[in-house]
Amino acid sequence: MTVRSKVFLPLRARVVTRPFSVSRPRWEAVPLPAKKPVGAFRGGVFGFLCGAVAAGASVYYYVLGDYRISNEMLNQDISALQTATMNLQSYISELEAKVDQLKKK
Repeated sequence: MTVRSKVFLPLRARVVTRPFSVSRPRWEAVPLPAKKPVGAFRGGVFGFLCGAVAAGASVYYYVLGDYRISNEMLNQDISALQTATMNLQSYISELEAKVDQLKKK
């Protein structure tokens, strides 16, 4: 509240505040136990290592998934090449058989 608003309030509505310097419980407060400080160097190294491990793990799983996909595609290409080679082999053996029949006549 500003000073101007206190002037227009009735006496009952005014809030009586106690100054901070008289507050006894603050004087008798027990001090907090001293914490062992975490140095900037130690905290920085720990943060860096956590970040590096998280980034390494995510890259590992990404590369593993990419490797799995490329391996499946390679297996499909190998099986397609194998079937094409078998078809070509059967076609060549048919042509050789026809050539042999023509030579016998």
